[in-house]
Amino acid sequence: MENGMTTSASDVALVTGGAGGLGEAVVRRLHKMGTKVVVADLADERAEALVGSLGGGAVYRRTDVTSEESVHATLDAAAELGTLRHVVIAHGGWGVAERVVDRDGNPASLQGFTKTLDLYLVGTYNILRLAAARMAANVPTAGGERGAVVATASIAAYEGQIGQSAYAAAKAGVVGLTLAAARDLSSVGIRVNTVAPGTMRTAMMESVGDEALAKFTGNVPFPKRLGDPEEFAALVEHLLTNGYINGEVVRLDGAQRFAPR
Repeated sequence: MENGMTTSASDVALVTGGAGGLGEAVVRRLHKMGTKVVVADLADERAEALVGSLGGGAVYRRTDVTSEESVHATLDAAAELGTLRHVVIAHGGWGVAERVVDRDGNPASLQGFTKTLDLYLVGTYNILRLAAARMAANVPTAGGERGAVVATASIAAYEGQIGQSAYAAAKAGVVGLTLAAARDLSSVGIRVNTVAPGTMRTAMMESVGDEALAKFTGNVPFPKRLGDPEEFAALVEHLLTNGYINGEVVRLDGAQRFAPR
């Protein structure tokens, strides 16, 4: 793609949450494109199994996305592989289900709220700022691009459900960050976009049981099913390689809109 990001043998992608359901699909797709991939996660066993299954061209680095030191070490590992061009922020693994005030009049814990924001919003910003600083030194493409970042929000950012105030606030923060960051990074030729998934068929989602899955599926207008992680990965690939999409949040939800509960 003349004005977008093409793939070369020296290109490297960093995927946070790369051993998770959505992250793994992205890792496999980018690896198949010929991009070297750094899987950044805390799930050692799953991440090492994933890297081992790819047969080269991928490495695992244990990464705490909220730690500057940890992220710098992971970025150093990416630099050893080649030129960091793509960053996909797809980490998760924590959530708290609390009403702001429960039925007995007790307030939600502040710790649950701040921990959720630390992971999803502060962690996203930490990866974004440190990775972008590295990519700003890249040789630009013919179209002037030095890198591309795709973050992950959620449709809960728009229609947070009962008990999702912390998660909805964190993901709304990622939505708000997207355009501002794209404008900030325009001067160094780095694009920033975000995917806001609905209910996706990941291992974590399947663990809720058939009855709950049927309820989730029934709330999706069309197609009447949960989203596939491969569909998430395909959208991420497009956002990474289409050079004229910038500052955009794309919903991936089958026209679903969350009800209050």
